[in-house]
Amino acid sequence: MSPSRLLQRKIVDAAALVFAGAATLFGLVWLFWILWTTLQQGIGALNPALFTQMTPPPGSQGGLLNAFYGSAMMIGLAVLIGAPIGLAAGTYLAEHGRYSRLGSIVSFINDILLSAPSIVIGLFVYEMVVVTMGHFSGYAGELALAMILLPVIVRTSDEALRLVPDQMREAAFALGIPRWKVTSQILYKAALSAIVTGILLGVARIAGETAPLLFTALSNQFWTSSLNEPLANLPVVIFQYAMSPYDEWHELAWAGAFMLTIFVLGLNIAVRLIVRRRKRS
Repeated sequence: MSPSRLLQRKIVDAAALVFAGAATLFGLVWLFWILWTTLQQGIGALNPALFTQMTPPPGSQGGLLNAFYGSAMMIGLAVLIGAPIGLAAGTYLAEHGRYSRLGSIVSFINDILLSAPSIVIGLFVYEMVVVTMGHFSGYAGELALAMILLPVIVRTSDEALRLVPDQMREAAFALGIPRWKVTSQILYKAALSAIVTGILLGVARIAGETAPLLFTALSNQFWTSSLNEPLANLPVVIFQYAMSPYDEWHELAWAGAFMLTIFVLGLNIAVRLIVRRRKRS
């Protein structure tokens, strides 16, 4: 290689490295700025009343107890709906539909749902459920969150099961083990950490979804454990209080944003720990 060509390659490599470093630094600056602002504004609004009192009327002090409860209820039920269906669909794609036309179609549709804007899913559930029932409800909210969670679990389960070596399947089949037992007792155990990681990432995504809940669960200023009524939830309360002219509501919005950030950050740290443990094993 000629000296001029070698010099040109070094210049291009150095320029690419500088550009990549600058892009990374640019993203990190905004990330840490957001985290610092949320921490600075939110930690000052934390107090015992935040976890013991209901969302207050304008000009009053209160907390976010009903919003925490509503969000936990809808996220938990969305996982109960989306996780089994997503795992079953991912298992079909990995074990039965890998080379079939139906499997390709299902995978393509799942990718479309995975990239669909959450507000579109919220509008769909609004038309199908809210309009049919005649009112907003927690049922509609959990269904919207489950529809957002479902394609994430399908994709991660599919990829996790595909990564299990085929030798494990062949050895189990050679011993005469039925296919359903191979899947449930061998493949699921081998891919357990990856499947759990996918579920946690899906929960981290739906935890902060606001648009679909505006069209489905809306919100509720009072405590209610009935899913057949509008249900308070953290993202919508943060949105409503942040847009209000009241300082008390602004403080609660920052406190709610801080708690939501800590929750999502904790889930991402848990995912990292699971992945690191899997690599070591």
